[in-house]
Amino acid sequence: MKQEKLAWLAKNPFFTKRFGYWVGRHCRTSTIKDVAKECRLDWKTVKDLEKSYMQEQLDTTPEVSPSVIGIDEISVSKGHEYRIVVSDLELGKPIWFGGEDRSEASMDVFYQQLGEEKCRKIRLIVMDMWKAFEASAEKNAPGADILYDKFHLIRHLGEELDHIRKSEYRRLAGIDRKYIKGTKWVLLSNRENLSQEGQASLAMLMKANKRLQKAYLLKESFGQLWNYHSEKWARKFFDNWKNSLRWQKLKPFEDFAKMVERHWSGIAAHCKPENKVPLGFVEGLNNKIRVIQRRAYGIRDKEYLRLKILTCMLPEL
Repeated sequence: MKQEKLAWLAKNPFFTKRFGYWVGRHCRTSTIKDVAKECRLDWKTVKDLEKSYMQEQLDTTPEVSPSVIGIDEISVSKGHEYRIVVSDLELGKPIWFGGEDRSEASMDVFYQQLGEEKCRKIRLIVMDMWKAFEASAEKNAPGADILYDKFHLIRHLGEELDHIRKSEYRRLAGIDRKYIKGTKWVLLSNRENLSQEGQASLAMLMKANKRLQKAYLLKESFGQLWNYHSEKWARKFFDNWKNSLRWQKLKPFEDFAKMVERHWSGIAAHCKPENKVPLGFVEGLNNKIRVIQRRAYGIRDKEYLRLKILTCMLPEL
């Protein structure tokens, strides 16, 4: 018995490829439930059609040989279960999603799948200050520069500023407290992004609490570090910033300065002109993944999540 294959049939022989593509395109912007309702199909059938569509997207995408990659981890379920996402920052798309956790062994899997030849072509690796990622990079791509994501560093600084805000709230009482309550996002936001009401609240807080005023100005001034094109001048700026903490009694900022000192090489790498890459892509991708996870809430198919993430930046078929 001979079975003939028809090019216009989808993997599921009850549907045409054209219909499968239509379902796949609509699932990029709608939930499986909504598409299933519109097509009067079972949601599992729609999910299988979308998976076939996404797999074909990957199959028709040329293999990449990245030179600049970004590494980050995402939480896939409660209980600290993580997966690693690797992106090509020059092409602006995720290229690998996997691992069992965020350990060095899980990170090694990416480099092993990429191959030694392509690993040698990587010149820059952007990551947060997670030791497992750094150890794996140094082992598998020793010729690459390591660059710490400045958004993670700024987030650490913001957290230390919030610790100071909380300690001031606990220290004070009565009317002095009211200026601090509810000002977390006013202190953490960039001044130019504040509304008129937010700017008024910030000005009032600066007048009412000198300790928070000093901490806020130090937080704002630290952003100048990313403007330097010379490691020498960047180091001079940081030393001056660190010295300005003396006698200020800002212990959280002193701890932050020690952390920067320990990771200085990956921070100073920002000064090299060839390392000026779009770092915002990694954070933007994380936001996109969170939207995907919300839209796929209740679906426990790990392969489905992998396909959704790897194809979220690819063009439609």
